[in-house]
Amino acid sequence: MKLITVAVSDIGISRKVNQDSVYSNARMIKNTEVAFSVVCDGMGGLSEGEVASASVVNAFSTWFNTVFPQICEDEIDFEELKLQWSKIVYEQNKYLMDYGVSKNIRLGTTLTALLIVDGKYYGVHVGDSRIYEISDRVYQITNDHTLVARDVRLGNLTPEQARKDPRQNILLQCIGASDAVEPDFLYGNAEKDTVYLLCSDGFRHVISDDEIYSNLNCFQLVSEDEMIKKANYLIDLNKSRMEKDNISAILIRTF
Repeated sequence: MKLITVAVSDIGISRKVNQDSVYSNARMIKNTEVAFSVVCDGMGGLSEGEVASASVVNAFSTWFNTVFPQICEDEIDFEELKLQWSKIVYEQNKYLMDYGVSKNIRLGTTLTALLIVDGKYYGVHVGDSRIYEISDRVYQITNDHTLVARDVRLGNLTPEQARKDPRQNILLQCIGASDAVEPDFLYGNAEKDTVYLLCSDGFRHVISDDEIYSNLNCFQLVSEDEMIKKANYLIDLNKSRMEKDNISAILIRTF
């Protein structure tokens, strides 16, 4: 399976700092095509969100470049992967909490990461950044760790009510500002001619799934240049509709 990936990030129209951090890399490791991508959205209401997001992205990118090649020689053990990723999450949570105490501030970040290898995908997720799988339509494969999303899952709100609820940005957990963090783990088949989108919440607030599909389906994304062009088009569309948050997206295209 061939993999192409691009990453784009924009400060947006109102923020003084881009608190999003992104990392994406597709390369051959041990004669196997591998892609690993991470999106972290630093908490806009907390101090130094960009420090938190960069720290977690750096921790996971370091894992990919130093630890993963050692385990790539054999078939991926998902349980071992979950243990390694959990360790990074817990260590980063403690590091950022201690850092915040030392500076008398609060800081935190979401985490959404996706590994594609040997026709499978593996993910880890905390917060309200998202992963979408785009094939015949747009599928959201992460659950938002927000108060409103939990109410929807419990049947206390409809999706339509949730979109207008003023509490929709209240997170149930994030790395660095939660006493305990319990990440979600994802696993599935990565099919050919599929697009995976990782994005911060600023990328998807004011655009529809139909607009995501029409621009980011595999028939549109035939090259790296087209992937960058379409991602930037949707960022500009968000900004034209007065999205005020930082806006970040990673695209992975399978062939």
